[in-house]
Amino acid sequence: MFFGDTRRHKRDHRGKDVVHQMSVSLEEVYRGTVRKLALQKNVICDKCEGRGGKKGAVEQCQTCRGTGMQVQIQQLGLGMIQQIQTICSDCRGQGERINPKDRCKQCQGKKVVRERKILEVHVDKGMVDGQKILFTGEGDQEPNLEPGDIIIVLDEKEHPVYKRSGGDLIIRQEIQLVEALCGYQKIIKTLDDRDLVITAIPGEVTKHGDVKCILNEGMPQYKNPFEKGRLIIQFVVIFPNQIAPESIPVLENCLPPRPEIMIPDQAEECTLLPFDLEQESRRRDHKNVYDEDGDMGGPGGQRVQCATN
Repeated sequence: MFFGDTRRHKRDHRGKDVVHQMSVSLEEVYRGTVRKLALQKNVICDKCEGRGGKKGAVEQCQTCRGTGMQVQIQQLGLGMIQQIQTICSDCRGQGERINPKDRCKQCQGKKVVRERKILEVHVDKGMVDGQKILFTGEGDQEPNLEPGDIIIVLDEKEHPVYKRSGGDLIIRQEIQLVEALCGYQKIIKTLDDRDLVITAIPGEVTKHGDVKCILNEGMPQYKNPFEKGRLIIQFVVIFPNQIAPESIPVLENCLPPRPEIMIPDQAEECTLLPFDLEQESRRRDHKNVYDEDGDMGGPGGQRVQCATN
């Protein structure tokens, strides 16, 4: 009984693809751009025309008989053997050998040489993170094989102002309390350096967390760049840290009256203290990790058991 792969070793008729990751900014995929990418690739040696040496100098490897593989047979047990294929150690899987004195001086018998290649990468408007740009047949060259492809994978960097969500762009717009109550005019700088003016008329109140949008000012559609998504604006109202006491009556006259409440006789007066929710969450997480280490006998110490009678 035989175990293992007994199929004959076959070479692929096509070389391996080469994958490169390229970082792009949100501005570049919004506007479109052309980037130049320099890389090193294998090309057929023009000195020996990919033979690796002089004409007639290439001989079949006698160890593997030109297959590039060696077969090892191991006895596993009674009537059971295992057949294992490994790369030939003499020709390193090439299936042929060249006498050192006949080797090509340019490629040293490797049949290929390294060459610098400049690719022009066209990043079209609306392309997305992870999208692939294909350069057919521009991969490494090998004798008797079709060259593979070069595949450029886009890596879209985070933007400090804009966030992309599909075809939409999202932006946070801060406004002061006076602007939220009395109206505002704001300028939004687009990814192609245009200025958009947004306006709220006096009397139109903007609440903290309000969301509005501008049509056709989002990301351009790939292959259809004249169609764009939405620009979504999330409003953040900035409140003042304090108000001058003399200004309070003026504000009270402008704003709706405060609701009146009845305070029970037995009600207790409390003091409000500042509280940072994020800091408290970090402190609690740190404490939980410390407690877990203690339970496991780590840095927090060993767990103590009560004595039993």
